[in-house]
Amino acid sequence: MALTDEQVAHIEQKAEAIRETILSMLVAAGSGHTAGPLGMADIFAAFYFHILKHDPKRPEWEERDRLILSNGHIVPVRYAAMAHAGYFPLSECLTLRKFGSRLQGHPEHRMLPGLETTSGPLGEGLSQAAGMAYALRMDAHVGHTMSHMGRRVYVVMGDGEQDEGSIWEAAMFAGKYKLSNLTAIIDRNNIQIDGMTEDVMPLESLRAKYKAFNWEVLEVNGHDIRAFVAAVEEAKAIYEKPTLIIAHTIPGKGVPEIEFDFHWHGKTPSAEEAKRFLKELRTGAGRVPNEYA
Repeated sequence: MALTDEQVAHIEQKAEAIRETILSMLVAAGSGHTAGPLGMADIFAAFYFHILKHDPKRPEWEERDRLILSNGHIVPVRYAAMAHAGYFPLSECLTLRKFGSRLQGHPEHRMLPGLETTSGPLGEGLSQAAGMAYALRMDAHVGHTMSHMGRRVYVVMGDGEQDEGSIWEAAMFAGKYKLSNLTAIIDRNNIQIDGMTEDVMPLESLRAKYKAFNWEVLEVNGHDIRAFVAAVEEAKAIYEKPTLIIAHTIPGKGVPEIEFDFHWHGKTPSAEEAKRFLKELRTGAGRVPNEYA
């Protein structure tokens, strides 16, 4: 079913609140990644406020969908989305990267309920997600309830991460076993820590490469909520193939002065810069600030 205008507006408002929270988190931490989390706010808002079958009050609910974050360095966007969805208080976001915090600089499964995996080293998430998708299908085939067939696995990857060889081993596995309950998303923002992806290690054509491994491949504007949700729904209808959604995003989205600047991949704004960035966000969104911005 297509999203209504009201649903789209609600998700967009959540995305802007998530962006504001991300900036506040990074300033409080004094370290972390800025461009990627801002660029993925729309997609994570769509996941936590529309797409995922999940329950913030029961993070280990067996019938939940699984969401794997492979490029763990963008985890501030996931923490912010989870907080706004009710997994933990918004105020806890300001403990990002602090000693003893549940919100580590990369996702730590044992510390925070609602995280499916621990991630840091790039290239591992697709293998983990493929294994989960395969296991869920095995559950369904050995007599478990049919509800197991409805549980889906989603994995978010970076585009620079496609440089890792283990990605392609997992792509072969998922293609061979026709894991139609697996949907992968590549954050195609064209930057990595050392520069533009096509300068560091050219990736194109990503579409042709994944199709050669027996994947269905869709491409969308990652900031178009309606288009992204439609792509996820299309993936659910694809039989006997895993699906890849190449989501074209703007790194640093919402803050024009840092958009597309690879230097902000792993750079954190100062308190003064954050004030300016928040003003740009609010001007662009036409919203009043949330209480933790």
